[in-house]
Amino acid sequence: MNVNLSVIPGFLAGHARVLDRRRHDLLMGEGDAAGVLAALDAYRNADGGYGWGLEADLRSPESQPGAALHAFEVFEEVAPVTAPQAAALCDWLDSVTLPDGGLPFSLPLTVSEATAPWWSGGDATSSSLQITAISAAVAHRVAVHDPAVAAHPWLAKATRYCLDTIAGLEEAPHAYVLLFAVRFLDSVYDTQPRAADLLKRLGGHIPADGRVRVEGGTENEALRPLDFAPDPGRPVRDLFEPDVIAADLVRLAGEQRDDGGWTVDYARISPAGALEWRGAITVASLRILRANGVI
Repeated sequence: MNVNLSVIPGFLAGHARVLDRRRHDLLMGEGDAAGVLAALDAYRNADGGYGWGLEADLRSPESQPGAALHAFEVFEEVAPVTAPQAAALCDWLDSVTLPDGGLPFSLPLTVSEATAPWWSGGDATSSSLQITAISAAVAHRVAVHDPAVAAHPWLAKATRYCLDTIAGLEEAPHAYVLLFAVRFLDSVYDTQPRAADLLKRLGGHIPADGRVRVEGGTENEALRPLDFAPDPGRPVRDLFEPDVIAADLVRLAGEQRDDGGWTVDYARISPAGALEWRGAITVASLRILRANGVI
């Protein structure tokens, strides 16, 4: 598995946000947490939430639940550094949480242009397992090193909602709901007694080869084993045979393009979003490959 690291900074210079360039430098040991957090602050609103295209297909400036998970990803990456913005984000999420403990898929937009229809058409009055599960999943990973996030009442409410809702699933959920529910259960596996049985049950919806087609997506859009289980040593890895993970690492490394970056197989919504997804997915791919000892 050969990955050309030398061409990636140049690729990111032409395709990526300052945020993802800073994340890349931190990942490769050349940057610092302060620079990453300063770049993230450009997407932050006075209410403590995030918007402004932090979720690349949701370009509207107001704070949105769909942007929170990406902010939490950054707070996880800067560990062991903690940032007060993480607890403030929990405060904002608590303010938009619905009575059952879940987050709405999206809130009303102030700017609808260049935003994907699934975001602009989201129901602000009902809870979304998809958004709540992945937001809580990444928040739990932040909570490992940030006591303010660990103790926040929003995270406790979101955790109860996710566990109860996942337990009530009677059929195979949509691919992304399945993915985010699995990632959530993995994140709480060591602290929530119900997580083990629920993770085993959801794992039954994942084929042996780990490939789950995204219904309603592009022709080739699918989720892969490393989407579900990116990190070694986690319980979710037990859902896959070792050779399935090994083959998927070969696939991921081999998907580096000649220009140095990776790309996505889902729909391109706007010119800005198409560029920014390539930068973001390149950093994400490098993080997975490094965590698994490939680079």
